[in-house]
Amino acid sequence: MAKVLVPLACGFEEIEAVSIIDVLRRAEVEVLVASLDENSLVKGANGIRVETDTEVKHVSSDEIDMIVLPGGWDGTHALADDENVQRILKEMDEKGKNIGAICAAPFALNKAGVLKQNYTCYPSVEQEIREDGYLGDHAMVVEDVNVMTSRGPATAICFALAIVKKLKGDEMYKMLKGGLLATYCE
Repeated sequence: MAKVLVPLACGFEEIEAVSIIDVLRRAEVEVLVASLDENSLVKGANGIRVETDTEVKHVSSDEIDMIVLPGGWDGTHALADDENVQRILKEMDEKGKNIGAICAAPFALNKAGVLKQNYTCYPSVEQEIREDGYLGDHAMVVEDVNVMTSRGPATAICFALAIVKKLKGDEMYKMLKGGLLATYCE
């Protein structure tokens, strides 16, 4: 069974985090939701609290198949500054394992040095990363080598479905896409 780490930091974008967790679990992917510290209730950007399963410091890159970062500026900056998240990102990249980030979170990938040439993110965040390679709204999800990026809250389900396709295959992707009525995802 594929296993994905979704780290949550105070100020994370709730739509993105919950969409990713929900869609992946529907695909029978094991999702490990982790906080940056001992506080297991993490408050999102819009005041919604999500309970985590563990702390990031207890997660090894050897035990996961992918790490996926939700956006939200405050959460993104916390992920970019967290030594454990940054360590896992670097280890995942060195091992050629899958990495994902949506909205502002490609900023944290860039800080770790794992963001590839082509990417997308929430409009204006590219100014904090680099404009070279930024594909904007040309696609809801951009994949370059082992890194997948997406634009923001409205693309979260499509992003999660792209992760399902990568980890579980086309059949599961098509089944979930149909069941979610996500016909706009390509």
